[in-house]
Amino acid sequence: MNASIKSDFLRVMTERGHLNQCTDLEALDALAQKSIITGYIGFDATADSLHIGSLAAIMMLRRMQQTGHRPIVLMGGGTTKVGDPSDKTGLRQMMTNEKIDANIASIKTIFDNFLTFGSGPREAVMVNNADWLDKLEYIPFLREIGQHFTINRMIAFDFVKRRLEQELPLTFLEFNYMIMQGYDFLELFRRHKCTLQMGGSDQWGNIVNGVELGRRIGGTDFFGLTTNLITTSSGLKMGKTVSGAVWMKADRLSPYDYWQFWRNTEDADVGRFLRLFTDMPIDEIAKLEKLGGAEINEAKKILAFETTKMCHGEDAAKNAAETARATFEGGGKGADLPVYEFAKSSSPAMVDVLVSLGFSSSKGEAKRLIEQGGLRLNDKPVTSITATVSANDLDGDGTARLSAGKKRHAVVKCV
Repeated sequence: MNASIKSDFLRVMTERGHLNQCTDLEALDALAQKSIITGYIGFDATADSLHIGSLAAIMMLRRMQQTGHRPIVLMGGGTTKVGDPSDKTGLRQMMTNEKIDANIASIKTIFDNFLTFGSGPREAVMVNNADWLDKLEYIPFLREIGQHFTINRMIAFDFVKRRLEQELPLTFLEFNYMIMQGYDFLELFRRHKCTLQMGGSDQWGNIVNGVELGRRIGGTDFFGLTTNLITTSSGLKMGKTVSGAVWMKADRLSPYDYWQFWRNTEDADVGRFLRLFTDMPIDEIAKLEKLGGAEINEAKKILAFETTKMCHGEDAAKNAAETARATFEGGGKGADLPVYEFAKSSSPAMVDVLVSLGFSSSKGEAKRLIEQGGLRLNDKPVTSITATVSANDLDGDGTARLSAGKKRHAVVKCV
């Protein structure tokens, strides 16, 4: 850790592994020591849930509040209508205002688990940039804001160069996104005295634009801070798995599956993820990451429990842990396992069951799993790609445990 850092905020951000770049670390550190900083991160509302690709950003806001500062959750009700082109290769699908509003209302329930909202000086607030972006008048906006952005600099952004080099379309609509993000920062300063914007390292250029715009027009110091984009030790991007996104709402992904995702963390990532995504004391984490061999699995269970408790509550975390224990240690059918139901008169194909459960992304992948000996029903191998499941295959209670590989389990049930 940088020994010159004095503020609790930046000390915690550094020792937890959140800090990557900062526009003026020394000045921000000094400000954080003597006053309450208001900082924000923006989230577009492209779905009714966030996935764990957003968790690092959420935890940065949580660290702000834990160290006595004020976090703002900026929902992109306006920018969602445009679409951030920085990590895309094509124009985002247009959404209705009603759908965007519904998504924002749904996402708000996720943040309730991580932040304390209210009107106090250190309590979080959630705002919607549609409140000002939807009301902008085009010519006045160009005159006030547009003059501070040069085309020369904008086309130097990596995502712009990538689109141009690959001859992929970049609409004027998308090109405006970086201007709108910079304007958000200025507007948040005007409304909430916000002087810090945070985000992932892929947002550095946009953040710097906002800092410079704020300094020119706002007449005070603005700051930008980024965290590294989180990848696993094997190079995979956080938030996505073979089965799809790791969503943070229970109706999108069950607390058990969320728990199981963290339980399956690579050995080399356990300590880093405990620092980033839990509130466990640093000295306890240091002890856990020294574990080797089979003992590291206990650290993974702690990681799974702590992350699930934060996102879904302690009861859900306990139920998920018990389901895993019953399933893996007791060979049973834990209550939180995903369930595939079929009518007594039917005999669904195993490949269809695997796709429906999300254990395979296609029938072809499901067939390969079976051919490779990776599918079992009540611990008996399923060897035929044309295999079906019927009431005759189930236990007396009308259920059976289906296992795809060693880590994915479900219950098939006759109704």
